[in-house]
Amino acid sequence: MEWNFWAVMTDFDLLLLGLVNTLKVTALALLFGVPLGLCLAVLRLSGARLVSAAAAFIIEFFRTTPPLVQLFWFFFALPILIDVRMTPFIASIVTFSIQSSAFFAEIFRGGIQSIDQGQWEGGKAIGMTYAQSMRRIVLPQAVKRMIPAFMERSIELLKTTTLVSTVAYTDLMFQANDLAQKTFRPLEVYTVVALMYFALIFALSQLSIAVEHRLAKSGDSTVR
Repeated sequence: MEWNFWAVMTDFDLLLLGLVNTLKVTALALLFGVPLGLCLAVLRLSGARLVSAAAAFIIEFFRTTPPLVQLFWFFFALPILIDVRMTPFIASIVTFSIQSSAFFAEIFRGGIQSIDQGQWEGGKAIGMTYAQSMRRIVLPQAVKRMIPAFMERSIELLKTTTLVSTVAYTDLMFQANDLAQKTFRPLEVYTVVALMYFALIFALSQLSIAVEHRLAKSGDSTVR
């Protein structure tokens, strides 16, 4: 067998387009997933038992069910229920925003609970409401501790988005599958794609490690 990457390189722009679409889904899922995760975490920490239980159920449901099943449900089943056309792009954003928010909620919850109770009491002593203490005292400290965990979860989200090709969204894997069929060079195509993912994820992983080391040196513990 002879390796021949020329066929792949001549259409490399298609793979780059797919990579851009992959990053687009990841970025938008983070944009919506992080604030939604914060809302779920706050509800999970609520003193109202019913509210806390409902938030806990949502978090555990989306953390434990396979993301592919969730994607298929939002793409194939939800349009039947609400009688609205769901494009692959919208279904992907909705799925991974909600799915990632469940994981981010647990990161937020761990970060918030890691803050000493005295910080809450100090805010209350100077007349702050719960929301004010959360926004001005607790979250600024908690977020710094959560940064490494957020970065690691973001990398996992990037890897999970390879599933969007199953609903015909033109991400990197979709373009790779299409190119492999056209060129009859699946070995070369998937090798190039693997190297592209490796380069991107390795760079992000090294950034995450560097940030974690910097926080460790500054004395800030991290939340897992």
